[in-house]
Amino acid sequence: MQRDDLAIVILAAGMGTRMKSRLPKVLHPVAGRSMLGHVLALAAALDPARVVVVHGPGEEGAAVAREARRWLPEAALAEQAERKGTGHAVMQALPALDGFDGRVLVLYGDVPLLTRETLQALLEKAADAPLAVLGFEAADPTGYGRLILSEDGGVDAIIEEKDASEEQRRVTLCNSGVMVAGAGMLRRLLPMLRAENAQGELYLTDLVALTRKEGKTVALSTCREEETLGVNDRAQLATVERIVQRRLRMAAMREGVTFADPDSVFLSWDTRLGRDVTVGPFVVFGPGCTVADNVTIHSHCHLEGAVVEEGAQIGPFARLRPGARVMAGAKVGNFVEVKNATVEAGAKVNHLSYIGDATVGEKANIGAGTITCNYDGFLKHRTEIGAGAFIGSNSALVAPVKIGPGALVAAGSTITKDVPGDALAIERAEERIVEGWAARYRARKKHEKERRKAGK
Repeated sequence: MQRDDLAIVILAAGMGTRMKSRLPKVLHPVAGRSMLGHVLALAAALDPARVVVVHGPGEEGAAVAREARRWLPEAALAEQAERKGTGHAVMQALPALDGFDGRVLVLYGDVPLLTRETLQALLEKAADAPLAVLGFEAADPTGYGRLILSEDGGVDAIIEEKDASEEQRRVTLCNSGVMVAGAGMLRRLLPMLRAENAQGELYLTDLVALTRKEGKTVALSTCREEETLGVNDRAQLATVERIVQRRLRMAAMREGVTFADPDSVFLSWDTRLGRDVTVGPFVVFGPGCTVADNVTIHSHCHLEGAVVEEGAQIGPFARLRPGARVMAGAKVGNFVEVKNATVEAGAKVNHLSYIGDATVGEKANIGAGTITCNYDGFLKHRTEIGAGAFIGSNSALVAPVKIGPGALVAAGSTITKDVPGDALAIERAEERIVEGWAARYRARKKHEKERRKAGK
């Protein structure tokens, strides 16, 4: 149910210069989805009345805006043409909050690890205070703003490390930057922020001092440090990726998936694995994969945009590309690639084959080295292989072509015409045997080699 008293502002205008990338920082992927996509999904899970994404100027900002609309089409957009700090960024979102008088939750597009439970706890704290901040106990507080508590357990001040005393620097309770404030309070206090700091920026954290100056309480909610990790460079991106992968693997194992070596398996944010699925080492699931119960995926497979039905077996060293469907009990074996194709129930493509833009009928058998020749240099064409058909090894099926049910294609054939059901198709040169030819050839070549060596 939508919370009419909640709006969410996501700050996503940072330049991300330390990423050293042409891609805007918040668009870098984690588990196959942009960091901004993760934050927007979290925001949507809270059912807010409004979501506002603050993006930067130019094409970089336009890319962020497109990504925001991709994941949450109803999100409002606000441009921060000049990057003057977090307080200034929230000010750009205020016009999109006209007529809204509830609570405003401020999130960051480069902080993708927060959980719904943590934010719900923060919102509960904010119910009884005009301002609430999210803090965490840091293993190493270096570089973080410290949260100084008042006698009542609320936040008395946020002290940046460069401004902290020796005693304050020993404080390990740190500021995440996430906070909740009343919309009316934001409209009143944000214009009072001053850029009296080394960066010459308007800091959102200064709201704490302004609120305390009015004699009002600033509530505190806490979470694990892991959830607050932001991304400023590639090393931090890798750290966040490891954490997300660990979460995804643990969730899958709790639901009945067996990983032979969990740390070597890569999952995407939307990977769906059924019960009694067994996954070997070094398997990668790109976005868009659904795997039913009792499936075995052997080591070193790569799946993306694929559906695998119950009891199927994949790999090892198989690749399922977007549009691949492997139906119940089917087998896709080692060094087989399947793209935009259906391998129907009980069919076998056991090794060294490419099946693209095709249908492999029930219980059909595809021999090693078979290729569906689906591309003519301009257009893609389909191959249809009927139920129970047998395709001999090293065959090329030149699409568009149909192989009828129960038909047999002889090994080494190149098939360019439709094959009726239960027929034999064979296309190869007649075998010719010349007795003694190999011995004469070797003798001739040996003599030629000796002449060259003698310089004759």
